[in-house]
Amino acid sequence: MVQVLGRMSQRKFDNVLVGTEFFDDAGVVKYDEHIGLVTTVDYFTPVVDEPRDFGRIAAANSLSDIYAMGATPIAALNITGFPEKKLPLEILTEILSGGLEITSKADIPIVGGHTLTSDEPFYGLSIVGKVKIEQMMTNSNSRPGDLLYLTKPLGSGCITTALKADKAPAEVVAKAVEIMVTLNKDASESAIKAGVKCATDVTGFGFLGHLLEMMMASKTSAVVYLDRVSLMDGVVELAKEQTFPGGTGVNLIYVDKHALWDKKITLEEKRILCDAQTSGGLLLSIAKDNSKKLEDELTKRGVLVCCVGEIIKKEKWYLKINRS
Repeated sequence: MVQVLGRMSQRKFDNVLVGTEFFDDAGVVKYDEHIGLVTTVDYFTPVVDEPRDFGRIAAANSLSDIYAMGATPIAALNITGFPEKKLPLEILTEILSGGLEITSKADIPIVGGHTLTSDEPFYGLSIVGKVKIEQMMTNSNSRPGDLLYLTKPLGSGCITTALKADKAPAEVVAKAVEIMVTLNKDASESAIKAGVKCATDVTGFGFLGHLLEMMMASKTSAVVYLDRVSLMDGVVELAKEQTFPGGTGVNLIYVDKHALWDKKITLEEKRILCDAQTSGGLLLSIAKDNSKKLEDELTKRGVLVCCVGEIIKKEKWYLKINRS
C-alpha cells in the first residue's frame, strides 16, 4: 500500500489536517476552527476461535485508531464478510454481538454497515470521531528529549498464531484476549491530560515497525531498552517455538534496515519486538518534564505504565535497541 500510494498524486485540500503523508492512524479534516473530524476503517479475519471474542477484538482494534489521534468516537459502521453457505448464521450473530459489546463500552452507536459474501469471515468497523484540534495527537510530533511509553504488553501475534497451531495454553490465550479487547480509551484520555502530542497505536507493523514510522515522520531517532518492554504471559516460551505470524518476519526485515541492535539480543527477541500485533496499546512520546503527569494519569485509570525508551536527535539509524 505504501508503494502504491507513493505513486499517486492527490489534489491538496486546505481542510485536511492529517492525510496520507505520514501514514498516520486516521485521517483528520477540519470541521471548524476548533474541531476536526476523524475517520478510519479496519477489519481482519479471525485471530481466535470464539466468534464473540473475535468480534470484540476486531471492534477494539478499529477504535484504537481513533484513540491514537486523541479523538472521541462518535459512530461506527460494521464491515463484514461471511461465507453463509459454509458457516451457520449464528456465528455471524456472535461476531456482531461482540462488536456491539465493545462499541457500547465506547459509548457509540453502530448505525449501519455493509456485508458481503466471502470465502472466510472478516469483521471490523468504519468509525468517525471528533478531536479538539489543539489536543490532536499525530505520529509526527516526537521531539528529542521525549520519553516513550507503551500502554499494553506485546505478544498477541505470537500467541494467536500458537493458538492456530494448538500450542497455546488456554490460560495464556484467555489473558491475551482480555488485553486485546481492552479499549485504548483510558490510555488516550491519560495522554491528553498529560499533554501528549505524539502517539500511534501498535498493530500490524509491530512495536518497532510503528515506532519506525513515528521516527520517520518526526525526523528523530529512538533508543529502546528491551528489558523494559512489557510482554504478555507465555510469549517468551512460545517465541522459542517460532509461533509467529508471517507479518512478523516481514516487519523485522523492514525494521532491520533502519536499526542498530545490541549484539546480546536474540533473534526470538527481535521477532517479539517486531511481532504483528492485534489491538495493541498506544505508543506515546512525551516531554520528560511531563512524564510524571502521564504516569499519574495512567495509574489513576489502571493503564500499564511502561517507559520503554527515549527520543534523540536524528542519527544515521532511526532505531537503536539496547538490552537495558
